[in-house]
Amino acid sequence: LVCTQQELLLCQSLPKNLLFQLLGLSIATLSTITHYGLHFTLISNISLESNSYRVIHHAAFYFGICLSMTLILAALLSSAATVQESQCLTAMGFFCFALAFCGLIPAACWRYTHSTEVENSMMDVYDLVYEEVRRNASSFRRHELTAIHEAFQCCGKRSPFGDTANVERKTCPSGQVRDAGQDCLREIQDFLKKHMDFVSMLLGITIGFTV
Repeated sequence: LVCTQQELLLCQSLPKNLLFQLLGLSIATLSTITHYGLHFTLISNISLESNSYRVIHHAAFYFGICLSMTLILAALLSSAATVQESQCLTAMGFFCFALAFCGLIPAACWRYTHSTEVENSMMDVYDLVYEEVRRNASSFRRHELTAIHEAFQCCGKRSPFGDTANVERKTCPSGQVRDAGQDCLREIQDFLKKHMDFVSMLLGITIGFTV
């Protein structure tokens, strides 16, 4: 009878623990994509020390990895506690879930209160590179601007400083048409919005199941 009860508890807890491991792996994957993805690394490498994007870029990665490891550890401890009927392992598992919850809530709040900061910092990087190329300040900057255009599949921006066709002709990918409305600032906004929406969805699901 004892063995049957243990097996029943294990069967009941196994799907939940697997779900938390999956959520942990999903967060780790998203953090890795955010850190090593072409769009994000390109902006991070170009950004100046005074720009806050590079700090946000690294902090988001390390926080996501720590959070994912905490969730996976909590799931493993819960499974071990069910099998061994250990109160100590159960307490450690609950502590890890509480720790993860205390990290998820600030992360969700930060996403909604600082999303414009991330967006503005990315666009500031593009503005800096674009204006330096427009002033013919650096051939290396022209190479960076070309890389941004290719990564985001966009072409230039609407500038108040007059004709920018020369910049776009030198840095836009072949086949990109300026008049098609592929403004890079708009493309950066749209790309980041889609990414942040996915982050919000994953955080919301994880918070719900953690509760």
